[in-house]
Amino acid sequence: MEKEKVNDEKPDPENSLDFSEHFNQLELLETHGHLIPTGTQSLWIGNSDDDEEQDEKTEEWYQLQEKKMEKDPSKLLLWAAEKNRLTTVQRLLSERATHVNTRDEDKYTPLHRAAYNGHLDVVRELIAHGADVHAVTVDGWTPLHSACKWNNARVASFLLQHDADINAQTKGLLTPLHLAAGNRDSKDTLELLLMNRYIKPGLKNSLEETAEKHAGCASTVYIQWAKTFFSPFES
Repeated sequence: MEKEKVNDEKPDPENSLDFSEHFNQLELLETHGHLIPTGTQSLWIGNSDDDEEQDEKTEEWYQLQEKKMEKDPSKLLLWAAEKNRLTTVQRLLSERATHVNTRDEDKYTPLHRAAYNGHLDVVRELIAHGADVHAVTVDGWTPLHSACKWNNARVASFLLQHDADINAQTKGLLTPLHLAAGNRDSKDTLELLLMNRYIKPGLKNSLEETAEKHAGCASTVYIQWAKTFFSPFES
């Protein structure tokens, strides 16, 4: 996997939230309105952060890598999910759908890998073939943790629509909210999580920190915005 792992550290079009180029709160309100407490509003203005970095590898390079892994379909599926090789993922799942929940040495599944890289189409394909949204790594991370850590709000939203546990805790008792709060660039994901009526912002990690405290030096914006949201939840 190229992205560093952090130690403890056909979808239904009517229910699917298709974000445009940037996270759009209006779309959030239209599709998740039933989950948003009355009286809440966003304090963020503007667009999301930069688009994900463009991969400079050529198509020929990808094809060569796939050829090298053809005899190990589980390994290839993990790799293809991480690299956003949707056609390859579709082919592998059509040949053997039971590989959808295959794991690497750290128990990351293809869904984890697609989630932390923000590959929404791959995430959709995996879930359509029975990917386990509750699968945990050796450190207790679910795919939702992976998406929230790297500010992949579109993926996080889709996972939540498919019954991902918004308050799931890792072995270090980190919730998806803790991970988003610890990333100064996770404003989109924070907004998505904090506007969900089932969020429990008072949950503490193994250091007895709530997400607000965990944010600390990482996100002044989070602290300012979260204080507005915490009071209705905690009252």
